[in-house]
Amino acid sequence: MKSVLVICIGNICRSPMGQALIAAALPHLEVKSAGIGALVGHPADPVARQLMAERGIDIEHHRARQLTNQMCQQADLILVMDEEQRLHVNQTHPLTRGKLFRLGEVARVDIPDPYRLGRPAFERALKLIDDGASAWVERIKKLS
Repeated sequence: MKSVLVICIGNICRSPMGQALIAAALPHLEVKSAGIGALVGHPADPVARQLMAERGIDIEHHRARQLTNQMCQQADLILVMDEEQRLHVNQTHPLTRGKLFRLGEVARVDIPDPYRLGRPAFERALKLIDDGASAWVERIKKLS
């Protein structure tokens, strides 16, 4: 495995945090993120940036990107935040079959969008993202 793509809607809250956590744990992999309705060019949400900074991870330079077919083709593993996104990506990017999963797949949980809901919602989302990222990191390490 060489690359992981983490997807959410706007690419400013959940997927940048997931990308950063996986990249920190697996520095030898290329880890990217994108949004299915990205706020293209926008930085990560200030609360997301603050929570990641508190963990010693800098996402200040993140800029939202729109999901493309090319990104899906290049990724070895694609992780989305919920079942609705998985179905959407599967329909709009059929080349994702077999490598598209929810970030919370192991725990069988969807990760709710904290956008504009304040720090407590971001903290809850980050806990689920962290749990999901940790589970995927362990799976990836076993495959390497």
